[in-house]
Amino acid sequence: MPFENCRIIDRDTHLLVVNDNPRRRNALTPGFQAGLTQALAQAAAEPRIGAVVVTGAEGFFCAGGDLEMLLGAQTMDEPARRAAIEALQRLIGAVLDCPRPVIAAVEGGAAGAGLSLALACDLVVAARDAQFAASYVNAGLVPDGGLTGSLSAALPPALAAELCLLGRPVAAPRLLDLGAINAVTDPGAALEEAEALAARLAHGPAQAQASIKALLTGARRALMQGQLQAEVAPMAQALASAEAAEGIAAFLGKRASDFRALRKG
Repeated sequence: MPFENCRIIDRDTHLLVVNDNPRRRNALTPGFQAGLTQALAQAAAEPRIGAVVVTGAEGFFCAGGDLEMLLGAQTMDEPARRAAIEALQRLIGAVLDCPRPVIAAVEGGAAGAGLSLALACDLVVAARDAQFAASYVNAGLVPDGGLTGSLSAALPPALAAELCLLGRPVAAPRLLDLGAINAVTDPGAALEEAEALAARLAHGPAQAQASIKALLTGARRALMQGQLQAEVAPMAQALASAEAAEGIAAFLGKRASDFRALRKG
């Protein structure tokens, strides 16, 4: 079954899942989330598939949530907002629970929920010029997608705070030096390297790999599960806030946000 904004390509040794929403820099959509969920289930059911590779179309991994959709969420009641957030949390849980390794191939950048998705993957290959940003705060929002758990596990506390509180992007080489990602390539070569890793995995022992992933994931699953649950209420509240209204409107209007005015009442 085709999914909007998602292409699933069967390479025999692995599945390639392409986030295909380039007009919005591959912002996450329900169609892509449904497609990736199906690909993960297919990989789990077919031992011939050694890995799932996730990438974005036209040179950009994922800009995060669709801000126009998030702006519309302000008019939803809280149960509806929570349901929308929980859909992303379930997707991240599916990435963690898939018995096959999931590899992110990052070109351009991974921001917001795109960063959450990338860091939930088992392996991350990024172009040298790729930027990683926990940009939620710039829109008056708080992290979701388990990002608070992923960053706590992968980065020193000071850098995690810098990413989340200041919204500053971090370049791929810096994350490589910290061990938060696995490889850096020339621009345009991240997918080739990620697919080479997937092919290598497909020629390894499937049961042993699945057990290894389960053990490695289990070591951080309690943290991730707790954060996936803990993030829902603050994000649902943030989506309905005046800060989010200002931050999202400023971004869509291509102007500087004025959060200071809100502090002054």
